[in-house]
Amino acid sequence: MNQVADILKLAIKVKQQGIDAVLATVVRTEGSAYRRAGAMMLICEDGRSVGMISGGCLEPHIIKRAFWLTRNGANVQVYQTGDDIQYADDGQAQAGVKRTKSDIYDGSDNGLDGGLDEADFDELNFGLGCNGRVHVLFERLTTATPLLETIRNVRRTQQPITVATLIRANDYQHQDSITQNSDKFHIGMRVNLDEYRSLGSVSALGKTALSSILASTVEELAQYKLSDKNAEYVIVENGEVNTEWLVQRLQPQLRLLICGAGNDVMPLVTMAKLQDWHVTVIDSRAQYATRMRFPQADVVMSLSLDERESLLELSNNAAVALMSHSLSQDRARLAILLEHANNYKYLGQLGPRYRTERLIDEISMNISNPTILKAGIRKLHYPIGYKLGGDGPEALALGIMAQINAVMHSQTALLGGSQNNFPSILAVSSDTDANTVQSGV
Repeated sequence: MNQVADILKLAIKVKQQGIDAVLATVVRTEGSAYRRAGAMMLICEDGRSVGMISGGCLEPHIIKRAFWLTRNGANVQVYQTGDDIQYADDGQAQAGVKRTKSDIYDGSDNGLDGGLDEADFDELNFGLGCNGRVHVLFERLTTATPLLETIRNVRRTQQPITVATLIRANDYQHQDSITQNSDKFHIGMRVNLDEYRSLGSVSALGKTALSSILASTVEELAQYKLSDKNAEYVIVENGEVNTEWLVQRLQPQLRLLICGAGNDVMPLVTMAKLQDWHVTVIDSRAQYATRMRFPQADVVMSLSLDERESLLELSNNAAVALMSHSLSQDRARLAILLEHANNYKYLGQLGPRYRTERLIDEISMNISNPTILKAGIRKLHYPIGYKLGGDGPEALALGIMAQINAVMHSQTALLGGSQNNFPSILAVSSDTDANTVQSGV
């Protein structure tokens, strides 16, 4: 969900200002694509825009066409990045590639292109040589608002929600226009699949109820199980109705807890916020843990070393970086965290290896059963971060973020400075199973 925070902020601002906007969302990709399904971009009528749905090649085209494309409602466009555009002797691109019916589907009753000539459409093959196809849903802010509100709720509650977005339907939707049947499918409509799974009923985002035929389709769709990906393209065949959906698991922000508020923490906060992570900075020294020093962090607080439950709550499902440059602080925080290895996704300790091993020795000597530390030690990365080269706080922050990203996304490649095991504690037990760090938050 990178750049989502900027989209949410701008959406609120333009709505307050009475300015219209278009939300462009990648709903399907084929072949090579720079962004995955679910990537979003908000284009405002006053020229402002945030977010990206490609590497920068599609955005100028989309900014120009967004409001024209949505003049009759939401629709999906397909953009090709193959290398099959023909060029003239002077190097200029030849006439646009002729499209098939699968290249645009707007759900209108007026034929494929709403009665417009082909000259009204831009060439959709960008000739970038990536050999991919990107399907993009365009919708005005008024219809996209329920989705954005759902995303805000996910970020606020830290609870994921599974949403299905309709990106194509067969001609069944046109057969009921005379009888004014409510079973009409609308491109861009969304349903909360978790609601159906938990309550046995379902409603569209922003609406009170679904028709019987649509509810039947969603009932079948709700049985689909997402794999490790958070967004997948799904086809549902339900009698006369054939529909195509983007099934999306809207995830909360990844969370980073930094224990320590020294100057070397500042670039780490910046790098985490560039990836739209939720960042909390704590320190037992109130003069260090101030909002003035860390304006980008979501939470900055002074937390005493004996506040055990608060530390566990802040570290729940988060990545934790211990970097206070204080033996007493690190010892106190590490002692609590090593005993609760299942509470967090990642744990890293700043400082040379011998310093961390000294801390582990001191902690193990003060508890009756040192084997309780075993799972936490296996999960502990020390010295924290990958050794990527370079010097200074910025290079340190880059190595830390690289390692945390690899762990949080279940990448197994290990570089220098990666996971280390402390043998004296581990040898106490013959159980060699290590905790697995799950992806997601």
